Amino acid sequence: MSIAASIIASTLNAGTPLLIAAAGIVIHEKSGVLNLGIEGIMLMGAVTGFTVTLSTGSFALGFLAGAGVGILLGLLFAFFTLGMHANQYAAGLALSLFGAGLSAFIGKPLQGQALAERSVSGIPGLENIPFFGEAFFSQHILVYGAWVLIAAVWYFLFRTRAGLVLRAVGESPQSAFALGYPVLRIRLFAVLFGALCSGVAGGSLFFGFFPPKRGSGVAGAYLSLVYTPLWVEGMTAGRGWIALALVTFATWRPLRVVVGAYLFGGVTMLQFAFQGMGISISPQFMAMTPYLATILVLVLISRNPAWIRLNVPASLGKPFSPKG
Repeated sequence: MSIAASIIASTLNAGTPLLIAAAGIVIHEKSGVLNLGIEGIMLMGAVTGFTVTLSTGSFALGFLAGAGVGILLGLLFAFFTLGMHANQYAAGLALSLFGAGLSAFIGKPLQGQALAERSVSGIPGLENIPFFGEAFFSQHILVYGAWVLIAAVWYFLFRTRAGLVLRAVGESPQSAFALGYPVLRIRLFAVLFGALCSGVAGGSLFFGFFPPKRGSGVAGAYLSLVYTPLWVEGMTAGRGWIALALVTFATWRPLRVVVGAYLFGGVTMLQFAFQGMGISISPQFMAMTPYLATILVLVLISRNPAWIRLNVPASLGKPFSPKG
């Protein structure tokens, strides 16, 4: 596998968990709900999925478990913010801390245990194409699933009546309620979808991604170091917060989220490519570069606040009560 193809393949792997989580965030933020607990949900999805897969040997059950715990935490968040009208910022931060602490507690006995590795088969007939097959068609199925997911989110938001209603709820819930739409129910389903995506994204951090079966390459050889089939406390390393930031600087546009997710993934994998090529750069500096790139992008888009105001859902983070 060529160096360039290996870096592209690794970038797609590194960006996929962010893409899945961000797809769910777009939906619930478009409905006017801000959930800052994505990091905690991802961690809980990761530890739950790992536990179930380790016990049963089934990766499918692991993904389902991650999705299930995501939905449960989404229900918890919805109970406080939609049912009790709690502050969404405070509830989200509390959920993030709760998920981080509980995942560390559950994962304590799991440290040092590993899942069995499995190779990635890719797309038959296409994976053998020189360069393009190695870069794009030798991926885990979840990579392609993320593409389908983001396309479905775009189509739902901008090509369906239900998507139009969701956006209307995010812009003016009072007007939508006056027209007879069940605002709280719509927001509940949006929150649950976002939490489900975050749970799956957390699970994908290890048992969704393994080194390709053909060759190692420069960056590809380091996939097992980034997405390892091991439980590590705090293994999301801030990716939940990055996913939230991605949605902001993508101005809540699903297709722009793809660019941001793979930008972060590319910067993440370049640090391993440089190490593999013998370029002497401080590992601490390289580890912080993906987050530094995110901060720089946020600073650049903040120079035009009118652009953000034109795109941000008008009722984002604001509670709604049918009683007024």
